[in-house]
Amino acid sequence: MEVHILGTASARPTSSRDVSGSVFACHEGLVIIDAGEGFQVRYAQQRGRLKRAGEPSLLRPNRIAAVALTHGHLDHTWGLLPFLQTLSLDGRQQPLMVYGPTSHEILDSLQEGGIDAPVPPETASAELLNQYRAWFKLGGTSTHLGYPIRWLLGEPQSGRWVEFVDDGSALLWHDSMPQPDTFQLFRMDSIPTHHSIPSCAWQLSRKERKGSFDRDKAAIAGLSQEQKKSLSEGTDITLANGEILQASQFRGPTKPGTSIVLSGDTAEQSIEPIVPVTVLIHEATFLDEARDKAETHLHSTASGAARTALQCKAEHLILTHFSARLRDANEAISEAGNVLDQSCSVTAANDGDRVRIDEAGHATFLKLSENGWTQHNLSHH
Repeated sequence: MEVHILGTASARPTSSRDVSGSVFACHEGLVIIDAGEGFQVRYAQQRGRLKRAGEPSLLRPNRIAAVALTHGHLDHTWGLLPFLQTLSLDGRQQPLMVYGPTSHEILDSLQEGGIDAPVPPETASAELLNQYRAWFKLGGTSTHLGYPIRWLLGEPQSGRWVEFVDDGSALLWHDSMPQPDTFQLFRMDSIPTHHSIPSCAWQLSRKERKGSFDRDKAAIAGLSQEQKKSLSEGTDITLANGEILQASQFRGPTKPGTSIVLSGDTAEQSIEPIVPVTVLIHEATFLDEARDKAETHLHSTASGAARTALQCKAEHLILTHFSARLRDANEAISEAGNVLDQSCSVTAANDGDRVRIDEAGHATFLKLSENGWTQHNLSHH
C-alpha cells in the first residue's frame, strides 16, 4: 500500500507546491483523498513519472474505487468535477463512490424534509451538500457521466450516512459507511476532526493477517497433499505414529495490520484511530510563531501535528499543507522533532512524493527528484 502526495500547499498554491490532493493505492484499488484545483493535471503528471520509472499501471484511472473528501473548502474540492468528467471522456464504466463529511444538522434536515430540504441558515457556503447539489446540476450524475457514481455524505461522530440516488433525486440512508465495492482486505474509515466546517480525517487500513504457510517445512516432513491442505487451512493433524502436528508450527510470522491516516485540515486535537497508525500524514500549516493564527483558523502547527502523532501512537509523521509563507520545510521538521520521541519519525512532503508500507509493515519514503524517486528510510527521531 502507498500514498502519492500530489499537493502540499495550503489554500494558496506556490511555484513549487499545489493545493491538496493525494492518492491511496493498494492492489484492491485507488482512493482519491481530496481533489483541489487542477488535480487532474497533477494526477496525469504523476502517471507520466510512473511510466518513465517503469510502473505504468500503478495509477490507472480504471482502478479508482472511491473519492474521499476531508471537507468542503475549495482548495480540497474544486478539481473534483473536472476530474470526474475526464474519467467519462476516457470511457470509464466502473462504479465510483464519493464520500464527504457533513453535520448532524444537515442530516437531520434531509431526514425530515427529504431530498429538497432547505440548508439550515447558519450553514457555511462551503458545506458539501451545497457543492453536491451544484455538481448534480453541472453534470455530476450517472446519467451525464455515463458510469455509476454514488454520492454519500456522513457524520463521522455518529456513523450515519446518506446516499444520493437516482441522479441526486432521492435519498438512501445507511447506519454505517458503505465500503468501496472492490475492498475486501482493506477498508476506509472516517475520523472526526475539528475545523471551521464539517471535516474528517481518512484512515485506510489493512487488517492483521496470518503468516504464510511454510510449504518447504511441510515437504521436509514428508506430508501428503491432504495433510498439507489441512495444516494450511489451520487444522492440526495426527500422524500414524500418534504425533500431533499443530497448524501454527507451519505458519510464518503474523503479518501486522497497517494503516495510513490523512488528516485533512484540522486544529490540533486528538485523533482516535480505528486501528493502529503506521503513517500519519498531517497538516502543518503554521510554525509555532503563528500559533495564534492556527488557533483562530482551526489549523495545526508542525509541533501540534507532532503531539497528535504521539497521542495516536503513529510510527511515522509526514508533514504537509504548508502556508505559502513557509520558506523552508526543515523549520517545520525541526519544530515537530522537538516534540517527538524515539517512537515516531518525522519528515516533510513535497508534491509528487510517495510513502510506501510493505507486507511486513515497514514504511519507506520515496522523494521525488529529477530522475524519479529516491528511497529514504523513515528513521526515528
